[in-house]
Amino acid sequence: MAKKVDTYLEEAVNNIRKDREVTKELLDDAIKWLAKDESRHREIGITLSKYVETLQRSNEQLVKVANLMAKKEGSDKLTAADMDGIYEMISKEEEKDSDN
Repeated sequence: MAKKVDTYLEEAVNNIRKDREVTKELLDDAIKWLAKDESRHREIGITLSKYVETLQRSNEQLVKVANLMAKKEGSDKLTAADMDGIYEMISKEEEKDSDN
């Protein structure tokens, strides 16, 4: 059973990463299109906010996965080190996103 959980957790994290990559590409394309003419913001502003919401949800999913992993290891509370690790993962993802 533990091996199955590990497989699902790994798959979930891979899916989160893929979703973030696709969303980031879409967001980049939309920003480039918007940069050509600021008046386009009316046309695409809501779409841009949805892309950002998608990225935020993926951060929340990572936290949920971390909680599942902590529970699997016998602890239902995250330690300070766990929280630091989660923050570090999210920060790295956000840095990668902002670099592109």
